[in-house]
Amino acid sequence: MGLHPLEFSECYLDSPVFREKIKSHEAELDKTNRFIKELYKDGKNLINATKQLVLAQRKFAQSLGEFQFEYIGDAKTDDERCIDESLQEFSNFLKNLEDQRELMMRNITETLMKPLEKFRKEQLGSAKAERKKYEKETEKYYSSLEKLLNMSAKKKEPQLQEADSQVETIRQHFQEESLDYVCKLQEIQERKKFDCVEPMLAFFQTVFTFYHQGFELANDFNHYKKALQINIQNTRSRFEGTRVEVFELMKRIREVPQEYKQTSPISSEGYLYVQEKRPPPFGSSWVKRYCTFVKEQKILHMVTFDHRSGGKMGETESVTLKSCVRKTTDMLDRRFCLDIEITDRPGTVLTVQSLSEDDHKFWIHAMGGKEPAGQYLGKTYSKERGIDAQLDDVGLSFVKNAINAIETRDEKSNDVDLSTCEDWDVKTITSTLKLYLRSLPEPLMTYGLYKDFIAPAKGGSPESRSQAIHCLVHKLPEKNRLVLGLLLKHLATVAAHSKLNLMTVANLGVVFGPTLMRPQEDTVAAIMDLKFQNIVVEILIEQHEKIFGDVPGPSSPGLSAPTRQSKKLSVRQNRPLAVYNPKKVDLQTVSPTSPDVGSNSDEASLGSNESVSSQSTASGTPPEKANHGRILASLSTGDSPGACIAVAASQLNSGALAKASSDGDKTVDGVTGGGGKRAMAVYPCEAEHESELSFQVGAIFSAVAPSREPGWLEGELEGKKGLIPENYVEML
Repeated sequence: MGLHPLEFSECYLDSPVFREKIKSHEAELDKTNRFIKELYKDGKNLINATKQLVLAQRKFAQSLGEFQFEYIGDAKTDDERCIDESLQEFSNFLKNLEDQRELMMRNITETLMKPLEKFRKEQLGSAKAERKKYEKETEKYYSSLEKLLNMSAKKKEPQLQEADSQVETIRQHFQEESLDYVCKLQEIQERKKFDCVEPMLAFFQTVFTFYHQGFELANDFNHYKKALQINIQNTRSRFEGTRVEVFELMKRIREVPQEYKQTSPISSEGYLYVQEKRPPPFGSSWVKRYCTFVKEQKILHMVTFDHRSGGKMGETESVTLKSCVRKTTDMLDRRFCLDIEITDRPGTVLTVQSLSEDDHKFWIHAMGGKEPAGQYLGKTYSKERGIDAQLDDVGLSFVKNAINAIETRDEKSNDVDLSTCEDWDVKTITSTLKLYLRSLPEPLMTYGLYKDFIAPAKGGSPESRSQAIHCLVHKLPEKNRLVLGLLLKHLATVAAHSKLNLMTVANLGVVFGPTLMRPQEDTVAAIMDLKFQNIVVEILIEQHEKIFGDVPGPSSPGLSAPTRQSKKLSVRQNRPLAVYNPKKVDLQTVSPTSPDVGSNSDEASLGSNESVSSQSTASGTPPEKANHGRILASLSTGDSPGACIAVAASQLNSGALAKASSDGDKTVDGVTGGGGKRAMAVYPCEAEHESELSFQVGAIFSAVAPSREPGWLEGELEGKKGLIPENYVEML
């Protein structure tokens, strides 16, 4: 496991684990800084000490061979693996050059030294400056917070309000600085992969120029050099896409941080000040502790952690909650306090203080606390999904006709007449098609199979990846597989003309990876998997004929029994994940001021190839001339493409893009919420819990319905009701 992703939501909790993650990122940047300094020193030796050239090159080669890039996440792409291994390759190459004893490094200053020093000063230097600001704001916030909490509740209300306002301002500034620092750390961790290696690659190119006797060696290295250039470019392209997604996530969290603060149904987390009573005459003291309350077991875990003492973590203490009651200020001269009765120690009451009024309500709600009659116990944090586009017959017809119009522009469809609108821009149709795909309740490749699709992209040989993805495609629902096949065939056509439209398979993977597959978790960790989504889409484009034309055999490795999703719940050490919740899209009601729904790269990916879609449409009057005029008017008056797409969608396929589902009891995979549905087991299963069912291949289940447990169904077998792994059965 490499470096842990730093979640923006953790900036608001500022937990001990979060601080440990930041420390590991800072240590990695310090290591990189030392590495660049050492490399810079070695390069100077090569320039100034030509008489000791061999010795200097050995040291330089050693520095390269011993360093390895750390990566964020649980796996590396092939490109990242090649970049990581490139340092060792460079080291071996220098050892070969050492035997020739030739002067080869006259241009090392411009090609290597300056870029590395620039990266060290501008990127690593800026991170160091942000680190100082972050530590300063940490000290300022927690000092002011303790001062506020120590204020007497008997002070006048204006004084209390003024103090609250001041601390709130400091808190917001601290959290803003925390978000910026976290973003900066992760950006530099990703950037260094190409900013450090690319200058080295340029340096080796200059080496070839001055190396008279190394012509054959240079030719041998040329293939690897070109491959590495592609690796770097692919990594850079994925970095840009990931960077945009990260900034968007940070923006969403910054706008509504409360929605991302607590989303776990299992536990609640945050800081509480715990009163520790001492024998007279010493009174009592208040100790800040990071608390995790496990709702089902009613266990409160408390760990002492002081941000100002170097982030040293104390031992964890756990107690079982019996009851929780709000403590009024007439009983204790401190605000936001709760009395917690503990079952472990009968008669013992633990008094804790939350950080604010909202935090006070949050803990009362989480612990099931009691308030005076009529008081509000706290808000329920939940998100509602909007009504999305549907993958039905109308949607399928739209996809077929949209692709047909893009590629030919002169064939008429029975249902949706796209080709008669000769003035329609290809960009309008392609953007509408892509918007439709993004607006589906779940992506074409489904949430359920997301991890299965990602897994082969993280390792294995190209053959094993292809076989696994081939099998997984045929596990998709029929309509999903049909639409995916139509789209991938079209993208393969676009990629075949990449010399004209510049849309290579890699570029199409970057553009369509997040559209065709995405996880439900809206986190930095999920965004870091974008590069693997791109790889899956690249494989689908390159091998679409085999994948969608042939059914995989029963012996294929991808058809083995799938891994069941664990149903056991445990206390999560990391922050709970925010569930992906796409916004409601209704194209028929989008105003001309709506934001642009299609980017230039999106438009180019589907229809920029002139050789594919340059034929003009047949002359004649379009059947819906009035609506067509609205589209042309929108285009001619400079309205946003989003407004043009909205007009096009409302005319071309009413109901396909913004269809309001009337089947409210249906789930994504078509299983209804009521009884009567039947399913057949396609893999054997041995129950691991009394609530689960054991069964053999061919078993028929009745009364099948979705379960509240993710990845599980509820059903009945031979008179017994229980849970069934969703990916072990097929619906009948």
